[in-house]
Amino acid sequence: MASFCSNMIGFSLLVLVLMGNTNATLSKDYYYNSCPKLYETVKCTVESAIAKETRMGASLLRLFFHDCFVNGCDGSILLDDTSSFTGEKTAIPNKNSARGFEVIDQIKSAVEEVCPGVVSCADILAVTARDSVEILGGPSWDVKLGRRDARTTSKSAANKDIPAPTSSLNQLISRYNALGLSTKDLVALSGGHTIGQARCTNFRDHIYNDTDIDTSFARTRQSGCPKTSGSGDNNLAPLDLATPTSFDNHYFKNLVDSKGLLHSDQVLFNGGSADSIVHEYSVNPSSFFSDFVTAMIKMGDISPLTGSNGEIRKNCRRAN
Repeated sequence: MASFCSNMIGFSLLVLVLMGNTNATLSKDYYYNSCPKLYETVKCTVESAIAKETRMGASLLRLFFHDCFVNGCDGSILLDDTSSFTGEKTAIPNKNSARGFEVIDQIKSAVEEVCPGVVSCADILAVTARDSVEILGGPSWDVKLGRRDARTTSKSAANKDIPAPTSSLNQLISRYNALGLSTKDLVALSGGHTIGQARCTNFRDHIYNDTDIDTSFARTRQSGCPKTSGSGDNNLAPLDLATPTSFDNHYFKNLVDSKGLLHSDQVLFNGGSADSIVHEYSVNPSSFFSDFVTAMIKMGDISPLTGSNGEIRKNCRRAN
């Protein structure tokens, strides 16, 4: 793969059409005038981070997911704890799990160099997620921008709003529907698990107690994940057994073969309403890519702070 950074021509900017941004809505052209080097600056840092550690692409994508599911896409997941609130980083879905914060810090610093005080941390998360997917072989899309950053956050909201790996299909559908996302969006976005890894503590029950799992696959995963809670909790296994560092449709092929790592993965193909979508994606990668892009854009529209709401943080870890 040719390095984007060695060809800093900002190609994506050349195809943009100048649009006004006086209205408080998200737009792919939001920073056309105020930060024309945004995309190339972000992508260079993401490319470098993934070159050092391929897993980082999945981690950066996950940060955007977890941000949007808690009070909308407002950069709140990036906030460190303060004397006035306990943030999302230590919530159950994120503790010892959410990562990539240092990379976001690097991106923010780089962006501040080229256009200080202009680009929000929330928008940096959105662009970073897109770039991570594309760099690892997945689709690209025009990211809608113009979000502003939250000044506060809530650990309890993160514990409540981010779906657990033990979720049933009905629980997943209900949570996604509450955010304006359909069952098809749920399945497509779950395809983000085609990259990255999960901790033993999050799949232990599935590989030892569930029956909707290939027995050979379960034994393979058991070899690195002891049955006793507290032993090997942080041991990692790839979410996609076949191509764990490539963004493709093998995740869905795994589900059809009963080789989903998480309970919340395999429930998508277990005789329920999502089966037909999973099957379609398992045989038609272009259909998955198209629907994933649509769902990512929809997810990025969840309750953004715009206009005079929120702020543009100088440091993504703390409010101004």
